Parts: sequence; structure tokens; C-alpha cells
Amino acid sequence: MYIGTSASSSALVRASKVRFASSISLSLSKPTSVSSPSLVSYRSLSSSSAFRSLRFSVPRWSHGVDWRSPASLRAQIRNAVPVIQRFERKIATMATDNPFKQIFTSLPKPGGGEFGKFYSLPALNDPRIDKLPYSIKILLESAIRNCDNFQVKKSDVEKIIDWENTSPNQVEIPFKPARVLLQDFTGVPAVVDLACMRDAMNKLGGDSNKINPLVPVDLVIDHSVQVDLARSENAVQANMDLEFQRNKERFAFLKWGSTAFHNMLVVPPGSGIVHQVRNLACEDHSAVSSVICLLVCGCIALQLHANTTCPTQDTVNLEYLGRVVFNTDGILYPDSVVGTDSHTTMIDGLGVAGWGVGGIEAEATMLGQPMSMVLPGVVGFKLSGKLCNGVTATDLVLTVTQMLRKHGVVGKFVEFYGEGMGELSLADRATIANMSPEYGATMGFFPVDHVTLQYLKLTGRSDDTVAMIEAYLRANMFVDYNEPQLDRAYSSYLQLDLADVEPCISGPKRPHDRVLLKDMKADWHACLDNKVGFKGFAVPKEAQDKVVNFSFKGQPAELKNGSVVIAAITSCTNTSNPSVMLGAGLVAKKACELGLEVKPWVKTSLAPGSGVVTKYLLQSGLQTYLNQQGFHIVGYGCTTCIGNSGDLDESVACAIADNGRVHPLTRANYLASPPLVVAYALAGTVDIDFDKEPIGTSKDGKNVYFKDVWPSNEEIAEVVLSSVLPDMFKSTYNAITKGNPMWNQLSVPSSSLYSWDPKSTYIHEPPYFKDMTMDPPGPHGVKDAYCLLNFGDSITTDHISPAGSIHKDSPAAKYLLERGVDRRDFNSYGSRRGNDDVMARGTFANIRIVNKLLNGEVGPKTVHIPTGEKLYVFDAAMRYKEAGQDTIVLAGAEYGSGSSRDWAAKGPMLQAGEDAESLGLTGHERYTIDLPQKVSEIRPGQDVTVTTDNGKSFSCTVRFDTEVELAYFDHGGILPYVIRNLIKQ
Repeated sequence: MYIGTSASSSALVRASKVRFASSISLSLSKPTSVSSPSLVSYRSLSSSSAFRSLRFSVPRWSHGVDWRSPASLRAQIRNAVPVIQRFERKIATMATDNPFKQIFTSLPKPGGGEFGKFYSLPALNDPRIDKLPYSIKILLESAIRNCDNFQVKKSDVEKIIDWENTSPNQVEIPFKPARVLLQDFTGVPAVVDLACMRDAMNKLGGDSNKINPLVPVDLVIDHSVQVDLARSENAVQANMDLEFQRNKERFAFLKWGSTAFHNMLVVPPGSGIVHQVRNLACEDHSAVSSVICLLVCGCIALQLHANTTCPTQDTVNLEYLGRVVFNTDGILYPDSVVGTDSHTTMIDGLGVAGWGVGGIEAEATMLGQPMSMVLPGVVGFKLSGKLCNGVTATDLVLTVTQMLRKHGVVGKFVEFYGEGMGELSLADRATIANMSPEYGATMGFFPVDHVTLQYLKLTGRSDDTVAMIEAYLRANMFVDYNEPQLDRAYSSYLQLDLADVEPCISGPKRPHDRVLLKDMKADWHACLDNKVGFKGFAVPKEAQDKVVNFSFKGQPAELKNGSVVIAAITSCTNTSNPSVMLGAGLVAKKACELGLEVKPWVKTSLAPGSGVVTKYLLQSGLQTYLNQQGFHIVGYGCTTCIGNSGDLDESVACAIADNGRVHPLTRANYLASPPLVVAYALAGTVDIDFDKEPIGTSKDGKNVYFKDVWPSNEEIAEVVLSSVLPDMFKSTYNAITKGNPMWNQLSVPSSSLYSWDPKSTYIHEPPYFKDMTMDPPGPHGVKDAYCLLNFGDSITTDHISPAGSIHKDSPAAKYLLERGVDRRDFNSYGSRRGNDDVMARGTFANIRIVNKLLNGEVGPKTVHIPTGEKLYVFDAAMRYKEAGQDTIVLAGAEYGSGSSRDWAAKGPMLQAGEDAESLGLTGHERYTIDLPQKVSEIRPGQDVTVTTDNGKSFSCTVRFDTEVELAYFDHGGILPYVIRNLIKQ
């Protein structure tokens, strides 16, 4: 059972992981006198943001540094920021006091001299280390390097060395990542938190300048662009103009943060997806996802998208920000990163350990706090063989995702190995790593090998840098498949012959519901027939073949169930993978030559992960053909994949809305590779058997089949070889540091404290620390709580805290209208994450959420139990709060899973045993959970008893996983804990 408690909006916002796991999931919200709504508590996972900021006369956001040269960057940081200088000196002298100083040794250069010094794992002469998974070795090196017997103890190192025996026991270890990564949706609330923390430090008599990141923090603005204009040569500039009009206040706030806080870097809008840019040093050619939104009359609005997750942040991280190995003041150590986007895992394909965390966890990491984590199990995934002709990296990742979901990998690392690794490009690896949130693992890790080194050279890393990386990793944790491989210990094992992978897509509602391409037509008809659920829409037989005729810009048009209305190539999962991007271009080229055209009412778009994609599409000549099919470039960022697809043409929207569409829930969304997105857009429907039915008619009147437009692996390889050039990466990221005119013209104050504007609907001073004192509030129980919501399984963070559009009748819309914001200027929930008032009203506002209290009705409402009234969730929560009544949320398996981690409560996996149904819980009961009055009386994993007012009683396990989490809970959250400790120092 899950219970997330929130005692006050300040305590509960920062109460990190207040979880009780057994078999039902409960999430608590306790009333408080604080003026901010109690629902703000669900912000406990708000992603944090920070920017590496140095005080230079050059444009502030760029700091005048070469991001690809970590040594140069750090040197300039030392010259500019005394705080960081002292921190660097501490690192430089760390070996003196380190209990493992005997293994601190020199890494010689082949021609003489040394690359630097490092902690040598083989020098420990412990045979257990030889068998460790490579991903665990990264945790071990970090623990050894940071061992001070205070934050990281010698006993912690021993736990990791003895991983094979300790990991099954869920032992706790500290981990200090090398850097933090943010995108703007999660970055804005993080900077808000940091600004608010400075105010709190002042009020409590502390030094507000202590609130500064002590590790490099990169923030990439990639989540704000929307596809307002598509199918146009001017789409990029037009959409960017609108992006700045909508988000000028947010962007100015972020730019202020980049100057107010040290050691932070902001990558301006239009640069690329954070996951892609973040690894600039080694561009990841991860498979690009495309989104095909199929909105259909009758009752189904169907969206199909190819795996292109957030092309900006992840792509930038992969191609630009990733170091692989840091060299800080002559100390060498592995790159590692935590990010406030769950797809931070894309960097794992580069051999860099990285994963997504909650915003408050990232903020604590920035402020020098070690991450407390349970030493994870590691699933060994052996790959053999090679992919067959016509099979894409997206097909592979959907297959892997389904296998890992079935195996069960939540809370674990997955490490890939085997002879099949040599058949996967780095882009393919990054595609698989990117989907870690979808298969539930913390990481999908690919150790560094010769493929990684080749990729580093491709993306512009100097020979000296690559030589240093190779020398360091060969000394500690390099994989050379030309040499005999030692068997490594894993917690469990999986195996896949790449030759067994078949073309597929996934959907219609979940990314792990894989459908073989050859079975798609039959599966679609089954979904129409099935009852409403993950694989069903319950469309009456008589309505399934209904055709709606309408006029589109003077032309006759028609829609029916399965018709494609949005086909978008977007998302970081695939838009940084040249093979699938150029494959999509080849499909468009063949279609143009045969005289096929995508129907004009299909909203087509292409949002690459970085400018490099544009360069190789132009170099190949394929962008011309994509344009002819309507796939013009619309911007560089996350678009349709996060709900920023923009409006449909009014005639199309009316054709859907006015012809029997049952509910917004009846939308089908499919993930497919970029080439498949183009193919389905040409066909105009998913109700097609590609093996038997034509996708169109050629200019000479002949039927054209799927095989006629699908490129061979050899064709794709040839165009990749001739079109993807190293200079493209160098020139793209040299230009990125210059910003763009609109960003450079933003004027921001130079003060270190932020001047809050009470009238702002974007940036609002939150109440988290309003009544904070130096005394921790302590633990609290729950008394006679009403059930606010009663959920089934698979309630994701997107259900809990949607990032998409603000519905016109929602509480958030009412709030904005009351403050003079016109409906067309609502923007999205994601863009307003810096305003706690908006986000509290947006919690549980997803229009597709299913609440059992509503007896089958779908939408963001609930029943106020005392009166029986049906209200918006926020309004019901406020009604309970005003009456001084506690509330809980009942939820099932996979509560809190998904790709968005900010402004959502992190939920547990359902444990085996009883659940709400078997216990006979309806949600109409009142619940009491007694906790000890002193935190010292609570232990990680402790059982508690839950009782109801109708005599039911059952046990739950308190999901405080570590002693550190208990300390955070005692203080009311991570950030209050950090503030009190900084003041005491």
C-alpha cells in the first residue's frame, strides 16, 4: 500500500518519499493552515533546475566557455567564483584524507607525462571487484573517491564491493553524481525553489549565498516550443516567435537564475533536446520516435507516435554536455549525472551513468548532499546476432521494453552485454537506454567499448581527449570485445537474439504494449471491440465503420476510426538516430517519386533533437522530400511527445468532436519508428495490413505497397555514411554558445535575491518555507481521512500532474481567467510549473484519468464523500481542507510511474498480496494511520496498521527506504533539511 503524507504545504511539498507499501497505494494529504492549497504537496517531486553561471562580460548564459572541454570549464569557474574555487581546492586535497589514498595513482601518457591521477579499482586486489557489473563499478569509484567517513563511510565502500551479497538485502548507500541536468519545465520550479531557499536563509539569519550549486548544473530550454504552424518553410521561426511571446517571463527568470547562481549553465531555446545536447561530447544516434496522432470520428481520437523522446535536452546531453570521463584539477573520474527528466537515461548509451530523479533530490545534489539510494540489483541482458533487413532500432527498443516490463526491473539497473553489442551503433544503444522509464528500470546501461570511442571522435572530441578517456577506462572499467570476457555476476539474466526482432509499433495507450506490424490491423479491430481499457475502446459494431465527410480548406475530406490526423516525428528517443531519421527521408523520397502524397488534413511535423539532424537531412537531399510530404521542421525541442502538438485545424477538430466522439479518453496513441510514421501518414490510417493492402496509388494508376517505399538496410547505411559528418557536430555546438537574438535581448536584474511579482501567473513565491523555524516539525499520522481519489493500476505522473494544455473549464483555467489571462494565452501546465497556485489546481487534472469513485466516468473530477457532490479534484480537496479533514488517495500498481517526475507524487509498486478490491475498500471509508510521535521510533521498512471507520484493518509497510529519508521526513522534506544544516554550518 502506498501512503504519501503531506502535513503542511511546506512540509509535504518537501517530504520527499513518504510511502507506505503493501498492496494498495494510498497517498495522503493533511489539511494545513497555510494559504497555499494542500494539493501543492504533490509537488514533492518537482524537478529542480540550476544553471552553471559565471560572472563574465560576455553573454551571461554562455559564460564564454568551451563546454566540450571540462578542464577549461573548471579552470574558468575557479577564476570566476570563489565559492567554487574553495570547493575545487577541497577536491584537490581530498586524496590526503581519503582512507583509500593508497590506490590513488598516476595514469601515464604513452609518450611520457601523465593524464592525471585516479583511484585504481584493480589496485584494491579484491577478486569481488572483478565480477562486479560495470554500472556498480561506477558507484564504487564514486564512493571511494568521495570517502570522508562522514557523508561517505568506509563501510559504504565495503557494501558496494560486496554487492553480490548485499544488494538482495536492500542496503542503503550514498552516491554523489558528477553533475545535474535539467530542462525548462522542471528547471523553472527548481530555480523557484532555490530563490525561495535564499529568502528562507535570510529570514532564519543564515547566509543566502550558501544556496549555490557545488556541482555543474546544465539546463536546456527544450520543452516550450509548440507546433502552432506546420507544413511551412517558415514554421521554425514562426513557432519560436510564439514560444518567446508565451514564455518571455519564464525565460527571463531562467536567465536571471543563470547569473544569480554559480556553476549553472543555460542552453537557450531552439538549441535542441536536453538529452541529445547534454551528450554533445558524444552524440547519441538514438532512434528517433515519431508521433502519429490519429484522431478519429465515431469515438476514437488516435495518436501514433514514433519513439522520439524529447529531442532537445537528451540530445544536447548526448552530443554536447556528456564528458564520459571528467578531468578536474588533474583528478580523473567517470562522468555521472542525475536529471529531472526521466529520459536522462539516454546518456547511459554512452557509458555514462545517469537517471532521472525528483526535483528536490536534484536540488539537494546541487547543494552538496549525497544521494541516498538503495544498492540496486542488476539485470544482465545478453545480446547476440544482428538485426534483420528492414528492422529498425525502434523495433528493437519496443521489443526490449516489452521483455523487461514482463521480467520486472523497477528499481534495478539493466546492463547490456554480449557479442551482439558490436552490431549496435551508439545511436541504437541510446535509443534503448532512453526508454528506461518505459520498461521501469533506473538505468539501461551500456559500458564503454570501441563503439563508444568511435562515436566520441565522430562528434568532435579531440584525439587527446579520447585517448585520455580510453586510458582511464582501460585502467578501471573498459569493455574490449576483442579479448576474452570474464563472466560477471548479475542479479538475474535475460537474452535476446537480435535476429528475432520483428517490425512493430506499440499502443494504443502504453509504450510497452507492443504490436507486430503484421498483426496491426487485427489488433486495431480487437481494440475497437474490447471494453474500455489499455487495449480497448468499446466502440459499438454499428459505429466502427462510420465515415464522416467534411470540407478541408475547400477540398472534400473524410475521417473514420483509425484515420491519422497527426503524424509527428519528434522526441529524443529517435530524433538523434541518423539511421531512422534518414530512413524516414528515404520513405518520403520513394513516395514522392511514385506520386504519393500525405492527405493535407493530416498535421505532419518534424522536430529534430538538434541542429545536426537538419544538417545531415539537407546534406543527403532528403529534407526536400520530407517537406513535400508535409514534414517540415517545426522547431528544436519536445513537441507532440509531451502534448505540445498545437491545435488541429478547426474543420478537422469539428469533424471529430461533432460526430459521436464519446470521450477524450478514447484516443489511441501509437509509438513507431520515424520511417513508419511517414508510411502510416501516407496510408492515412492504421486500419491497414501493409503486407496485403496498398498504401496508395501511383501517378500512373498502379497500386503502391509498403514494400515499394521501404528502404533496405544497405540504402540507409549508404546515405548515413555519406551524410553524417563530424564537422556537423562541431559547427552546430559552436553556434549554440552564441544564443539567438531574442534570448540575447532579454534584460534581467543582477540581484542575487529574486524580486517576486505577486501579479505574475508564471513565477510565484511558493509557501514552502513561510512558517519554517530551526526546529523540525517531526512525524505525524493521519486521522479519519476521507478518500480523495480511488485509482486502479498504471496511474502515471502524467495523470497526476499533466504537462499539456489547460482545459478551458478547469480550476486552473478559472484561476487564470480571474487574473485577466486570455484563454489563448493559457499556455500549458508544464510552462506554468513556476506557479504553485496553478500547479496545485493542475494536480490530477488529466482529462483521461479514471477515478473509481465516479463509477466509470472519465475525467478530472471526484465525489466529495460527506455531501456526495461531484467536484473537480482541486475543489474537493479544498472543501476537505477548509473542514480540517485529512485525505488519502487509493492507488494500485505502478502508481507514479512514467516520464514526468516533477509536480507529481512518487508512487510505489504494488506488493504481492491483498489489494483494495480483495480488502473490500470502496473509497467511501475513513482511514486512520498511526505513526510514532518521534522519528527515532520509526524504522525503514516498518509495518504500520491502517484502520477504517467500518472496522476493516490491514497492515502496510512504511516506504521510508533509508534512514536519510526518515531524516528528510522529520524536517518536512529535503530542502528544509538542507537549509537547517547549512545554517548550522
